[in-house]
Amino acid sequence: MATTLPARNEIDREHTWDALSIFPENAAWEKELDAVGAALPGLSEFRGTLATSADRLAEWLKREETITLRAWYVVLYASMFHSVDTADSEAAGRYGRAMGLFSRVRAAIAFARPEMLALPEHTLEEWTQADSRLVPYAHYFSVLAKQRPHIRSAEVEELIGQISDPFGTTRQIHGTLSDADLRFSPAVASDGEQSEIGQGTISTLLHSPDRETRRTAFENYADGYLGVRNTIANCLSAGVKQNVFLARARGYSSSLDAALTPAHIPMEVFHNLIATFRKHLPTWHRYWDIRRRAMKLDRLQVWDIKAPLTSHAPTVPYAKAVEWIAEGMAPLGEEYVSALKRGALEDRWVDIYPNRGKRMGAFSSGASGTRPFILMSYSDDVFSLSTLAHELGHSLHSYYTWQSQPPIYSNYGTFLAEVASNFNQALVRAHLLETQTDPDFQIALLEETMSNFHRYFFVMPTLARFELEVHQRIERGEALTAQTLIALMAELFQEGYGEGVEMDADRVGITWAQFPTHLYSNFYVFQYATGIAGANALADLVRKDGQPGADRYLNFLKTGGSRYPFDTLRDAGVDLTSPEPVERAFAVLASYVDRLDTLLNYQHSPE
Repeated sequence: MATTLPARNEIDREHTWDALSIFPENAAWEKELDAVGAALPGLSEFRGTLATSADRLAEWLKREETITLRAWYVVLYASMFHSVDTADSEAAGRYGRAMGLFSRVRAAIAFARPEMLALPEHTLEEWTQADSRLVPYAHYFSVLAKQRPHIRSAEVEELIGQISDPFGTTRQIHGTLSDADLRFSPAVASDGEQSEIGQGTISTLLHSPDRETRRTAFENYADGYLGVRNTIANCLSAGVKQNVFLARARGYSSSLDAALTPAHIPMEVFHNLIATFRKHLPTWHRYWDIRRRAMKLDRLQVWDIKAPLTSHAPTVPYAKAVEWIAEGMAPLGEEYVSALKRGALEDRWVDIYPNRGKRMGAFSSGASGTRPFILMSYSDDVFSLSTLAHELGHSLHSYYTWQSQPPIYSNYGTFLAEVASNFNQALVRAHLLETQTDPDFQIALLEETMSNFHRYFFVMPTLARFELEVHQRIERGEALTAQTLIALMAELFQEGYGEGVEMDADRVGITWAQFPTHLYSNFYVFQYATGIAGANALADLVRKDGQPGADRYLNFLKTGGSRYPFDTLRDAGVDLTSPEPVERAFAVLASYVDRLDTLLNYQHSPE
């Protein structure tokens, strides 16, 4: 019997996120969209006046904060309906209108930064001391001052704000093609049973115990993207060109500089990661060989990398996953655990199960003043348990930040976000390895662990290397074509897989096309790998130090964007300017490989 995805309207309400907690109905959303748009002309009365007094500046900052947050609520509501059913044209239309509004807001407020930067630094310091309303903005002024060389005139800043919407079109085309329009031939099992391939099912199919299911899922999924490779290559090329254009428009030395400098991340963090990753590729090569031997294969294929190594993997219903995650996070205290359980089980933070047209992957979103929200496609296994733990890490980071910081510091950035998400996985994994002693459970859990590390500590650094090279090619004036992108991706993966994995160059090489969001967020992907390194270091500190370690970590969550992210992480106990945290994460990875090898040898040893 074929396996198919349900339509969106077939998903039970209690299993969906509560978008109506933002606006009770589309009519209320329409009214607010119109109201925000109508308020934009009134912002012009501030133009040219911000340098006149502390009072005027404080009034502006409050107005800007309010209008931006209101616009983001409009975007958030529309995006929540669009993400769960990308084929819904009405939802897509609302999302497009919301993004258009947000672009207009950015253009309308663009004059402010050049005006504030025209003020002498000592004036802002004096005004901050004189007017208590400006005190919360002290760090914002510091950040602004560091951006001084890269802020353009009011007219140019307004133009950059206006192009944000059309510049987003390439990402939207790639995303719509992936999530709504692409159709894949079904996966076919060894007994002939067919399973529908969609963004919500591909991961489960690649973990199937049936090798034909895995092979046909991998090949048909890749072939779907290969069939539109030229279109997607043009999208990615345009996205990279936009990054290069914006870097040059703001006077940065490169796209990498433009990505890291505003976030105050030292350049050596990126380069240390890549160098340490390449140094430790033998750890991955050893894992591929252990997996090959356990599966009794002469050659390991790419579609075997996620095959189950035990035939008795546990079934983990959603409610059980929440229970185990809550137990794993217990070192952080009752308040953290209660908020987590309430959000996951009662307040409908999570859009839980897959449906046709649902966006691929998983993410956490929301805004100061709303609930955190999670999109995922849960499938009753330890892999989904881990994904849920990851996204709850993001959501609790937001929960604590929004409780502790004003809206201006509600955005803590990817560099910190990926630490909080991977931290949850590290703590939950350690808890389950200690408490669930059944060898089959441990093997299944370590499979998930290796799959998670494969994504964040193998695929993401490989994509980061790819991203650096394609940006440098555009910066040198070279062209990006589908075939050159495929060849580059295949070359990088071949180095990572080594001699132990046989790979189809074109089907592996199209991997870049399967990331319709990540590669449009200028040098985003490397922060997954720094995140997993920082997370494992902090989880180790919490487990060793007890309450003092937990308090430091909760303070890390509460800091949000009120300090430079690198400083926030360093004060929590991790300094990523050194290779040491990445080295430690590879040591953790190696320990998991050793443990898995021991379990598999014991399982397969003769009695």
